[in-house]
Amino acid sequence: MFDAKKFVREKVEWLKETIGDEKAFAAVSGGVDSTVAAVLGHMAVGDKLTVVFLDDGLMRAGEPQQVYNRLKQLGLNTRIYRLWDDFFAALKGLIDPEEKRKAFREVFYRSLGKISEELGAKFMIQGTIAADVVETKAGVKTQHNVLEQINVHPLERYGLKILEPLKDIYKHEVRAVAKALGMKPESMRRPFPGPGLSIRVIGEVTPERVELVRRATKVVEEETKNIPCFQAFAVLLQDRATGVTKDLKRKYGEIVVVRAVKSKDAMTAEPVALPWKILRRIERRIREENPSVTHVLYDLTGKPPATIEFE
Repeated sequence: MFDAKKFVREKVEWLKETIGDEKAFAAVSGGVDSTVAAVLGHMAVGDKLTVVFLDDGLMRAGEPQQVYNRLKQLGLNTRIYRLWDDFFAALKGLIDPEEKRKAFREVFYRSLGKISEELGAKFMIQGTIAADVVETKAGVKTQHNVLEQINVHPLERYGLKILEPLKDIYKHEVRAVAKALGMKPESMRRPFPGPGLSIRVIGEVTPERVELVRRATKVVEEETKNIPCFQAFAVLLQDRATGVTKDLKRKYGEIVVVRAVKSKDAMTAEPVALPWKILRRIERRIREENPSVTHVLYDLTGKPPATIEFE
């Protein structure tokens, strides 16, 4: 049986010995994995650790400030870097999911390499977990935070020496560690992908398309906040479909897919049977708050054969 308290003791000691008297920083997205990794780093080396949050323009509504506030409440020395232009420029014109993930990864690590130099930090801590490594090595999809395991050498390519204290455990075990660390429930949000909303926009990623899926995601999360599930979100498809206005005029509009799943470790998942009343409320709100949307669909596919995310 997994012993979370023993895991904490061992990883804190490992980080302390590895970092020594050097400076370090933790790259944090605000999710449970990266936040737990940062807290372990802070326990190991205290004020020698800086927490870095990249505001990439691909987060949910109000999320950058919320993440910053949560990290400060945990006693972490946190800095935000706003890099919207860099990420949207890298994603411009890309359609293929793997190309988008790799483009995100390149900007992500090149930015962190520059920040590492600015901070004078020798080590970077990140929250890679076992599922990230397994799926990337198997070729299911490239997780942006997996490098050495696929022969991308971060020190040579980006000037980063990366420490991954969680890479051998899965999501449910990370949450057990978070609980052992005394992290409050609000710190343990539902999983959110590293590349953010860019992988919930099928086709080209533009600020306008991201904003649409951001609004739709807000609806889904608000309407499912009391529903037990692993993830619940919206996806904007590349295809379009015919609709009709109230005055019976033809309208060619966007298609949004809603997805809610239950899962223990992110390796398998099953769709949640959302009540019909909630589904209808989600459908109505998404259309009303996004006039360009003509169709709202609900995804009933498990993992396998699908992945949880669409890209």
